[in-house]
Amino acid sequence: MKNTIFAAIVCVTSLLFADAAQSATPKVGEKAPLVEGKNQDGKPWKLSDAVGKKVVLLYFYPKDNTPGCTKEACGLRDRMADLKKDGVEVIGVSFDSADSHQQFIQKYNLNFPLLADTDGKIADAFGVRREPGKNMARRVSFLIGKDGKIAHVTDSANADVHLSEMEQAIAKLTKK
Repeated sequence: MKNTIFAAIVCVTSLLFADAAQSATPKVGEKAPLVEGKNQDGKPWKLSDAVGKKVVLLYFYPKDNTPGCTKEACGLRDRMADLKKDGVEVIGVSFDSADSHQQFIQKYNLNFPLLADTDGKIADAFGVRREPGKNMARRVSFLIGKDGKIAHVTDSANADVHLSEMEQAIAKLTKK
């Protein structure tokens, strides 16, 4: 009897975990999940603090210091003056630790915060975990308007696609 109850609990728990990890990715026009997390310095960040004030480019990436992730981060760094002029706040998110993020920021002189989503709650809220139980996000970028709705989504492994699509989407959004 105890083994049966334990097996049932394990089964239900794994189903709940798999379901959470498989959350649907928000689509254009939908409200963005109001996530929160801590940046590389342990400071809290909440999407709800930005809603109504600025456009947010929330981008998920697999891992610090990998070629594609470095290319994307440096591309955003190099466009920061234009992004700020357009009222866009850039926030990077991965499963890496705050310490890893600090080293990544320092090594490449990144000029925007990185959230340490070590438990995957932010990735799961946006449905970008690579697969259930895997502590890595897909490369997915969300442009979130001042109204808190998703204005554009780029879901591609190619960092160049993210940079060019987001540049176009920001231009379109800020011309409204």
